[in-house]
Amino acid sequence: ITGAWKWGGGFLDELGFYDFAGSTIVHSVGGWGALVLAILLGPRVGKYGKDGTVHVIPGSNLSLAAIGVFLLWFGWFGFNGGSVLTADAATVSLVLVTTSMAAAAGGLTAGFVSWLRDGKPDLSMALNGILAGLVGITAGADLMVVWESVVIGAVAGVLVYFSVVFVDQTLKVDDPVGAISVHLVCGVWGTLAVGLFGDLAGLAQVGYQLAGIAAVGAFTVLFCGVVGGLLKATLGLRVDRREEVEGLDLGEHAMRAYPDFAMNPNGYLEELAEETAPAAAQA
Repeated sequence: ITGAWKWGGGFLDELGFYDFAGSTIVHSVGGWGALVLAILLGPRVGKYGKDGTVHVIPGSNLSLAAIGVFLLWFGWFGFNGGSVLTADAATVSLVLVTTSMAAAAGGLTAGFVSWLRDGKPDLSMALNGILAGLVGITAGADLMVVWESVVIGAVAGVLVYFSVVFVDQTLKVDDPVGAISVHLVCGVWGTLAVGLFGDLAGLAQVGYQLAGIAAVGAFTVLFCGVVGGLLKATLGLRVDRREEVEGLDLGEHAMRAYPDFAMNPNGYLEELAEETAPAAAQA
C-alpha cells in the first residue's frame, strides 16, 4: 500500500518525495511495525528487573550473525543495484559503490563509538552499523557521490549505537536484534539525507521527505496497531512463560538447537563414561 504511494505513481510521487530503493517505503515500514509489535508483545522473560535494571541477554552465535550480515551486504547489491531498473553501466556502478561505501562507513563508526563508550569494540554493534549504513544509503544511492555516501553511512553508524541504547534502556522496549534502530531510525535518516546531499538537495526536498516519512509512519503504526491488537486479543502473540524459558526450539520442534551436555540429556554422559571406561582401564 505505502509502496504504491511512491513507486506506483501515487500522491507521494506527485508531491516530489524521493525514495530510490526503500529507506522509508521498505525499511521504516518494518521499523515502525517492529516498534508497535515489540510494545504489544512485551519484553522477554528476565530482560528487565523489577527495579528497572536492564539485563543483557547475549546472542547465541556471533559467527552466524556476522555471516548473516555479510550475506545481507552482498544481497544489497541486488537490492539497490536492481532498483536502477536498467542495465545502464554508469548508474548501476555508482549505486554499487555508494551502497558498499556507506555500509563500510557505518560498520566502522558504530564499532568505534562502542569502543569509545564501552571500552571494547562491540562486534554486534559494528554488524548493526553495517546494516545501518546500508539502510541509510538506500533512499538516495543513485544521487550521491562517494564522499556523500560515506558521510551518510557514518552518521547512520553513530545513530544506530545511541538508538539501540535509548530503545533498550530508556524506552524499555525489548528489541533483541536492534531492528527498530537499524530500520526505523536509520531509514528516517537516509530518507532525510536525500534533501541534504546529492542531486536533489534543498530545503523544499527536505519538506517532501518529511511528508513522506510522516505519511508512511502514521499509516504503518495504525495498521500494525490494529492488526497486532486483534491478534493479541484472539490468537495471542506469545507462548506461555514455561515454553519461553525452555526455548521455542524445544516447544515448536521438540529439539534443542544448542544442547547443553552439562544438563546430561538422555543419559548422554553415563553412556559416554561406559564407552570410555575399558580404554581408560587398559591405559
